[in-house]
Order: sequence, then C-alpha cells, then structure tokens
Amino acid sequence: MKKSISVITAAVLLIEALPLYVLPADSAGGPEISAKAAVLISASTGEIIYEKNCREKLPMASTTKIMTTLLCIESGGLDEKFVVDSEAIKVEGSSMGLQGGDIVTKYALCCGMLLPSGNDAANAAAVRIAGSIPAFADMMNEKARSLGLSHTYFATPSGLEGKEHGSSAYDMALLAREALKNQTFRDICSQERICVEFGNPPYQRWLKNTNKLLSMYDGVYGVKTGFTDEAGRCLVSACRRNNIDLICVTLNDRCDWDDHMALYEHCFSQAKPLELDLPELPQLDIVGGEAEKLPLSYCGGATSVTVKDHGQDDFEYTFISSPFVYAPVNIGDEIAQLSVSCKGREVTRIPLCAAENVPIKQAENRKNKKSGRLKKIISTLRDLLF
Repeated sequence: MKKSISVITAAVLLIEALPLYVLPADSAGGPEISAKAAVLISASTGEIIYEKNCREKLPMASTTKIMTTLLCIESGGLDEKFVVDSEAIKVEGSSMGLQGGDIVTKYALCCGMLLPSGNDAANAAAVRIAGSIPAFADMMNEKARSLGLSHTYFATPSGLEGKEHGSSAYDMALLAREALKNQTFRDICSQERICVEFGNPPYQRWLKNTNKLLSMYDGVYGVKTGFTDEAGRCLVSACRRNNIDLICVTLNDRCDWDDHMALYEHCFSQAKPLELDLPELPQLDIVGGEAEKLPLSYCGGATSVTVKDHGQDDFEYTFISSPFVYAPVNIGDEIAQLSVSCKGREVTRIPLCAAENVPIKQAENRKNKKSGRLKKIISTLRDLLF
C-alpha cells in the first residue's frame, strides 16, 4: 500500500536539518579497532551501522577543513582571482605553499585544503570570505547548528587547536554526508593528485592528496585526513560498493588506514539497499489552463537508500510545491518536489514533473494576443511622438 504524504505549498520553503535520533548501534561482532572514537553511517540516511564512543567530543585536527571547504564552495566565485592575505597565510603546520603576494582562486584554495591539507589555504579562504578568522569561525558554527551538529564547536578554519575546538565522530560523519552532496567538493576530495594555478604570476602546480586510502581500498572516494599531537590521527572517508555508499570516521586512531578497511569489510555486509515505497502523488490546481488539475509523475532522483535496521515505516514524505501553478505547462516540466525524511532528517528530494500538457485557455490566448498587440501599438506611437 502506498504511503500518504504531507502537503506543503509555499513560494519558498526552507527545511532546516534536524539532529537525527538513532539508537546506539549494536557493534557486537564488529572489528576491534584502535580508534578512541569511530562511526560508520549510511551516506543516504545517516543511520549508524557501527559505532564506538561516536558522540564523544574530541579534537578532530584537519578534518575541520571539510567545513571550511564546504563554506568556501558555497560562497561562490570559485574562479575569481585575488591576492592572498599575507598575514593569514603565516601559519604553522601543513601547507599548500602560498607566499605573500600570491594570486589564487577559491577553487585552488579548496584543492589546497582537501589534498595537502594546507593550513595556509584554510586561513586565506577564511579571511577572503568573512574578513577575519574569528568571523569565519562564527560562520562555521552557524552552519554546524543548521546541520544539527550538537557536539561540534569550531575555533579555527584549519583545525589547529583552539579553545573548545572539537567534534564527535558522528557529527563529522554527518558533516561529510552534507559536504559530499556538493559535486565540486566530491570531485576535489576524490582526486589523488590535482593541478591548480597560483603564484605571482600564477603557474601550474601539482598537489598530492594525503589520503592514502584512495589507492589502498577499492571504492573509496574521499574525504579528509587530519593529525595534531593532541588529536592524534583522524580520518574521514567515504566508500561506494554495489550502489551502497558508506561514510566512516575515526578520531585519535594510530591504525586509521587498517581500521577503515576493516570497518568497510564488516559494514558492507551489514548494510542493504531499500527501494522506497513512494506515495501516490496528488494532482495540482492549475490556473488559466484548459484543464483544472495537473497530474504529476516522478522524473528522476534517488529512490533507493542504504539501511541497516530501518524499514519503510521509518520514512516520511512531504510534498512541496508553489501555491499556484500557471498554464501553460508541458510534459516533463519540473513542477514540485517530494522530500523524503528518515527519523526527522531529510534524506533526499525527488523532482516531480508534469505528466500532461496543459495549454492556456483559448480565451486567455486571445486576451494575451490582444494585450500584446495593444502594447506594440502603444510602443510604436511613443516612438513616433518622441
């Protein structure tokens, strides 16, 4: 039986991500790992498949740059060239090689953050976007709150320790899940090497990814490494096998490469695809058309999710559309969306398209034509007179 759906009509609808409530995963029988905290989740739903102290707040080193890079991409203007702030790039630790006076783009900084884990790139991006590092940290924390990251606080854009700077393994998994929805982010973090231009004048440089798991384990396509003396080795990764996507996070883990591979081997056997039992779609009222109702159809989008214990009853559906649909409408026009949520967190949005052509009413056509002719006459007279 098809499920019913909630209907929301609005010109603009903003859905704020809510914390996903999940029961602690039963990790009995899982691999023994050296991480102080770890989690492995379904990338599509956020469901925990394996966990170890996954809600404990710990320092997370340069995995911080997942947030910094996401905000940098979302700020736009990735290809615009500018001169880096000379003071911002004076920072210790890993670097992409920026020097005072260098001309860069935000895209190059994103590559410099995700591959060689440049602290200089993170600071340069923060100052370019927010004007100062403290102001950018405020942006990071605002974004964290909007994503429901309840055990996370950012003090720096690079991950070098600041007061109270830290996160949980589960929060970092949810952050990676959000970041990987962005195709630019995903494209960058999946590269073992990438060529960018910067300098004064700019010239091509090859940057190498610190994430060795990309070449060590089939299917891995990201995400970010991290290390400081306080945080230890930290690693966020994502892996795809048989159309199943999983995200793994380990914090303070001296054997992170081996632990991630062991967790994937275990959890791919626990996860399974679930084809969503999509609801029947309502018909929309249409204004000014030959028909009064517009039938809809599904026109793409993800209809399968990865789960461990979740079933059909854990998913809710919300129909989202503008308050009015105006003719004419053609088959295939995207008209609305279906929001799919699991345990209070949005999983995906599926586009909904017009299933029929609905032309403008003939009377409306004649009215529009007359109006168009009248406007043309008025314009001609105005040109003649003036």
